[in-house]
Amino acid sequence: MSLWSPSTGAHGEVIAYGHHGRPLMAFASQQGDVGDWERNGMVGAVRWLIDEGRVKVYSVSSYDSHSWFAPGVSLEEAARRHGHYEEWLINQVVGFIHDDCAGPLDILVTGCSFGAYHAANLTLRRADLFPIAICMSGVYDISTLAVGERGDAVYFNNPVDYVANLDGDHLQWLRNHARLQLVCGQGMWEDTTGALVSTQRFAQLLAAKGLAHEADLWGYDVAHDWPSWRAQLAHHLPRFV
Repeated sequence: MSLWSPSTGAHGEVIAYGHHGRPLMAFASQQGDVGDWERNGMVGAVRWLIDEGRVKVYSVSSYDSHSWFAPGVSLEEAARRHGHYEEWLINQVVGFIHDDCAGPLDILVTGCSFGAYHAANLTLRRADLFPIAICMSGVYDISTLAVGERGDAVYFNNPVDYVANLDGDHLQWLRNHARLQLVCGQGMWEDTTGALVSTQRFAQLLAAKGLAHEADLWGYDVAHDWPSWRAQLAHHLPRFV
């Protein structure tokens, strides 16, 4: 399905897998396309849940190449552009999913590598729509992407920044409505990508704020790669659908 985005001025793609079940929105890995999940076996890894009608997977287009990884763009401008992508997700994709599911169901979100950042950020920002995130091998501090100007757009899209300052009624509301499943291996590339350290530190931050989460660290033979993520999704998703 091609959905026009007034905020980006372009079409974004959504591919649906399944006929019934709880909706799961899946983010591609860094700069991946809408076919990322199917091509790398992630849909196949949970095919039994899809066939049983427990989950319906919606793979969505990435906008990373136009935002966080756009050449020559400051971090603040990248964050502003990411905001346009989030508007598309909330204003166009959510409506499509709700129509396709014949009602306004809560939507789970998931992603691996940079997609894990997207999942975590979206749940923490809009837990009213996306109350559960399954995040695999993520880095949750986007300030590491570039130097330069950092303003409100970066702050409010950088989980380690805004979570550290949560308090009052909004923090209590998030405690009651948001849940994050953080998963990471301890093998090849999980250290060089920063995913392992970031997962551990982010879990500590969530714990300090009393936010519902679980950090699940897999073994030293579990790499930052698709076979790991297929196994991790197949292990964790059944608990939520």
